[in-house]
Amino acid sequence: MIRLFVSLFLMGSVYMTTIAQTHDFQNTKLKDDQRISLLMRQLTLDEKIALLSTNLGVPRLGIPSLSCYEGLHGIVLGGPANKFSYPTTIFPQAYGLGETWDREAVRRVGEQMAEEARYYIQQDVPRKGLVIYAPNADLARDPRWGRTEESYGEDAYLTGQLSIAMVKGLQGDNPRYWKAAALMKHFLANSNEDGRDSTSSDFDERLFREYYSYPFYKGITEGGSRAFMASYNAWNGTPMCVNPVLDQIARREWGNNGIICTDGGGLRLLVNAHHAYPTMAEGAAAVIKAKTGMFLDRYQEAVKEALDKGLVTEQDIEAAIRGNLFVALKLGMLDGADTKNPYVNIGKDSTATPPYLTPEARQAAREVTNKSVVLLKNNGLLPLDSKKTRKILVVGPYADQIVYDWYSGNPPYEVTILKALREMEGLEISYIPDNRMGKAEEMAREADAVIVCTGNHPYGTKADWFFCPVPSDGREAVDRKSLQLPDEDMLRLLYRANPNTVLVLVSSFPYTINWSNSHLPAILHITHCSQEQGHAIADALFGKVNPGGRTTQTWVRDILDLPPMMDYDIRHGRTYMYHKGNVLYPFGYGLSYTTFQYGQARILRQDKKAIEVSVPVTNTGSHDGDEVVQLYVAYPDSKVEHPQKQLKAFERVHIRKGETKEVVLSIQRSDLTYWDTARHASVPEKGCLHFMIGASSADIRTEIDAR
Repeated sequence: MIRLFVSLFLMGSVYMTTIAQTHDFQNTKLKDDQRISLLMRQLTLDEKIALLSTNLGVPRLGIPSLSCYEGLHGIVLGGPANKFSYPTTIFPQAYGLGETWDREAVRRVGEQMAEEARYYIQQDVPRKGLVIYAPNADLARDPRWGRTEESYGEDAYLTGQLSIAMVKGLQGDNPRYWKAAALMKHFLANSNEDGRDSTSSDFDERLFREYYSYPFYKGITEGGSRAFMASYNAWNGTPMCVNPVLDQIARREWGNNGIICTDGGGLRLLVNAHHAYPTMAEGAAAVIKAKTGMFLDRYQEAVKEALDKGLVTEQDIEAAIRGNLFVALKLGMLDGADTKNPYVNIGKDSTATPPYLTPEARQAAREVTNKSVVLLKNNGLLPLDSKKTRKILVVGPYADQIVYDWYSGNPPYEVTILKALREMEGLEISYIPDNRMGKAEEMAREADAVIVCTGNHPYGTKADWFFCPVPSDGREAVDRKSLQLPDEDMLRLLYRANPNTVLVLVSSFPYTINWSNSHLPAILHITHCSQEQGHAIADALFGKVNPGGRTTQTWVRDILDLPPMMDYDIRHGRTYMYHKGNVLYPFGYGLSYTTFQYGQARILRQDKKAIEVSVPVTNTGSHDGDEVVQLYVAYPDSKVEHPQKQLKAFERVHIRKGETKEVVLSIQRSDLTYWDTARHASVPEKGCLHFMIGASSADIRTEIDAR
């Protein structure tokens, strides 16, 4: 009887499994590769061709149709130009996220985006997606780059660390499933907009390994991303969407067994701009053979022609789309109804508060934005004393509006700087957008303080896609032609009228604000887009929050201090690592309302994997505050050329006034290497490792050697 019962139970279990699993590839007990191979056998040729698109679904086999979202600082369901877009939480531009120097803050942004992407899968929206185009792991080697706003900055280590954080936030920590898929962009060295569709970024293999590809490498090997976008440009003459490094390095060495896609229109530009192939069919065949398995382009006719002419085979297509299917599997799309995916029920409860309206989302947006504010100058005017500074004039185009860039969604609410200041009790706030007919100057004379909110305009329309009317503005498709702030003359006039004039620079990139830095008593920097922009600035102005953001680029004094735009060899004077001469603000720079004292660093431990350095940091001022402790390395005994110094560890720590914290910095041995082109390998540096620890790349407080 027991045997009979067990037999019947097992038969019933098999029957129930058969009902739940319509197709053999839905069996979650099988290995991932087995499931993908089983699915591949069931696909028709037309379905395989269809899977070369951004749609990962196969409706005939019960695989839901899901696409991709932009998501550099909040997922985009339509974007700022679409009035019918759906609301999502909008954080500061990626450049501002970089200025937080905070891994946990960036991870939190990724988590919120993934939550909202999952939520919208269950809603009646035109497009549903779980592949998020984020992070942008490109390096901002030149402040003239139009897409500086999309990057975390100029440094490979910092960008790598924040890319890891964003990937982990998006994908979650479940061992089997991803909450969303992080698709990094744009691989590789895509930091000029003018001519981007046909130019070549030229540099040697060592810079490829140590600088330009490093954040992508970290995003894959440590973050867990299994997707990235190939850039428009070429590297050393070979367009990136067909470059052999995609397969040879990214897939075979690093382990990206997921998506590699073209950039938007990449196939067409491969033929018509790069002139790499005479026909679309030949171009499509080359893309597929490079294991680039997703076209952001019209491609089906070209692929079918390539098949007819024998330029590409069905097996080639299978090899290219295999990574797309792996990503679909990790998202739980291949499981059918019998899934153990912990994220599958997000958004199904119609009575629950949408994730973008929760108190947690509002708090996350405000806290991350607060952390992004950089105090560039302060002679003691800030924080303002609300008891003494009661009559405030607010001036400027970005005081009463939040401007959204090309990759912004629509926030559920927004708090402008003017609105946030008017929320404060006991203040008399006046506002004027500009200084026409000298009106702002007249009003400034009557104010206790003047707050000027100005900067760049980050958004363009397709109608003027290749034109910015202001030379110092830039965005996708347009590089900046100037680094000068157009409103600096207005600042000079207002400062003459009232010396208590504060510049709130709302911008996507650095400016050469030499006059402002020399004369104005205080300057704050914040990027565009955050729905909590106003609260962050008001909190900083009045000391409710002590600014702790840091610059992520070298702010030069003059455009003449930069090498030619198309010189991709950073050794010729780019970034804090190679720039010589005085700068306006160094990499890693930011002031505070308090002061920090560093004690003597000491080596806690060192082994074959890592070195741990400890340094005591004391808040010696009168305010609680955040300090970003930065560790740089130099190699005084090396016979190999190295940068002047390189960031290798950092921690943002909150320290109360009078408190001392022991800050531990961990340096991975794998980051204390150089690429030996002769041996084609990363080689550990021998000899002295000189560690420099301080508050910026130019403010070293304590030093220690190790080996």
